[in-house]
Amino acid sequence: MPPEHRKPSTSSRRWFLGQALTAAGTAIAAPNLLNTVEARETPQTAPDRNSPIQGETQVTLTINGKPHTVMIEPRVTLLDALRERLALTGTKKGCDHGQCGACTVLVEGERVYSCLSLAIMQEGKQIVTIEGLARGEQLHPVQAAFIENDGFQCGYCTPGQICASVALLNEVQRGASSVVTPDLTHPPKLADISEVEIRERLSGNLCRCSAYNGIVTAVQQAAGQTPPPPDALMLIREVGT
Repeated sequence: MPPEHRKPSTSSRRWFLGQALTAAGTAIAAPNLLNTVEARETPQTAPDRNSPIQGETQVTLTINGKPHTVMIEPRVTLLDALRERLALTGTKKGCDHGQCGACTVLVEGERVYSCLSLAIMQEGKQIVTIEGLARGEQLHPVQAAFIENDGFQCGYCTPGQICASVALLNEVQRGASSVVTPDLTHPPKLADISEVEIRERLSGNLCRCSAYNGIVTAVQQAAGQTPPPPDALMLIREVGT
């Protein structure tokens, strides 16, 4: 029988299949082997912990007269930058929605809800927190007035209340009026600012302990007024109601 008509033997077919499978396995394993060899030859470098995280940017904030440089994402609020990055925890996080005023700080002398303000927006501005109001051991007049007139109970809202009160006094000194000012052409002076004016101007700061009477009295004292004694003040309010 001519060779071209002979059937291939079983052993020949097995040998061919074995060679084919070996070649295929080698082709599959070769890239992995090459990668392993390259990994062994290339020294591994430890990650640089000082390298900036993707998305962060360098921001310099002037807080209480001192510059602070931090790496933050553009979406970080001033409140979180103060508390989480700079350990200035006197500013409190209350509602985190700009509704309670516990996070109030001063930016260029104006009161600002730090939970609604992006830190990156305050670069180059003068920021004052509750930690920066005192001068060493000497308390700010508003701080002293809050202590003397029981302007707080639990104290959680107090930093925001004090910062807002400082801003209130600055606003009155500049001649700013409010929605309850009787005569807009003659805004109130510090010496005669009324309780109604004070309550309206501080309406953006809430106190769950309801220490509002002491807060108002503290602002009156810081404004240079002589508020009536607590007993007389209570009698006036009872008669008025």
